[in-house]
Amino acid sequence: MGGRPENGAGTGGTAGTAGPDDGGEGRTGLLYGFAAYGMWGLVPLFWPLLKPASAGEILAHRMVWSFVFVGIALLVVRRWDWVRELAASPRKLALLTLAAAVITVNWGLYIWSVNTGHVVEASLGYFINPLVTIALGVLVLKERLRPAQWAAVGIGLAAVVVLAVAAGRPPWISLTLAFSFALYGLAKKKVNLGGLESLAAETAVQFLPALGYLVLLGTQGSLAFGTEGAGHMALLASTGIVTAVPLVLFGAAAIRVPLSTLGLLQYLAPISQFLLGVTYFHEAMPPERWAGFSLVWLALTILTWDALRTGRRSRAAVARAAREAAARDAAGLLAEPERKPEPESKPESDAPPRPRPAQVPAPAAGPAPAGEHRA
Repeated sequence: MGGRPENGAGTGGTAGTAGPDDGGEGRTGLLYGFAAYGMWGLVPLFWPLLKPASAGEILAHRMVWSFVFVGIALLVVRRWDWVRELAASPRKLALLTLAAAVITVNWGLYIWSVNTGHVVEASLGYFINPLVTIALGVLVLKERLRPAQWAAVGIGLAAVVVLAVAAGRPPWISLTLAFSFALYGLAKKKVNLGGLESLAAETAVQFLPALGYLVLLGTQGSLAFGTEGAGHMALLASTGIVTAVPLVLFGAAAIRVPLSTLGLLQYLAPISQFLLGVTYFHEAMPPERWAGFSLVWLALTILTWDALRTGRRSRAAVARAAREAAARDAAGLLAEPERKPEPESKPESDAPPRPRPAQVPAPAAGPAPAGEHRA
């Protein structure tokens, strides 16, 4: 599928909230989420429409037109402050270049897989992607796994072995898609840039090489763009919209629904792709393949159950801490002794005049010094 933004929901992270999840905002967020993952799930129906263009040409068009479309979107919303910040950070530029490289591999292999009859194997890549993400978290980020996560990773590894034995070769398409997308997510996590801005930066890196490849195809006479009619040209140009629109919808969903909900929604895309591969593209599903997929689904069930349980415990702990803090505050207020208000002092002008002491005449010996009175 390619281009899905990373998200750790459902992959072993704690289930937090990414925005309000009540009322109209929550329902709107769910609609955005269904739309985003629905488009990613149905995208296998789109790539065959671009034939006779090769997978390489389709990939190059996707890069070029995505850059154009995202650039127009940024002009509309007028968000350019991030460019200055990004240009001042060589580390972020290097990570975005890495992200652009691995997503290029992901996009290209996925397009080739769909157009050569490997939709089911491609869907497996996105099924096992959460398991690969967890494995990278352990190997790269030195994260500690809970027992249920270890069990899910182990079952996922067993599934890969079963599928490899059944096919007589490792499921290299699935593994390449899963690892490339997991690395893409890891790089994007380090950069911490918004979805639209990140896609703009990545496609800016891809733009010139992709445009150069299209020019090369044109000089060799093997460019399909412009040779199959205006409709085919429009379809190739729309690859930018097909790439960017689900990403924008995902971003709108992420700020409105909990990450635990997004973690469940993310499985809609590979499920849809799998069903399309079996029912629409009529790809073979021998018993050994069903066994491998069943193990993957078991691992994902354990992973999702563990994430939801951990999320509930985290929310309960936060609520309990808030209640205890409120109880301590209330107890402190009750224990504090009640202070009687001090009477307000009246202004000196309103106070009754004080009786003046009787004046004693000075002795006859002489006048008193200035400013001094004698009793």
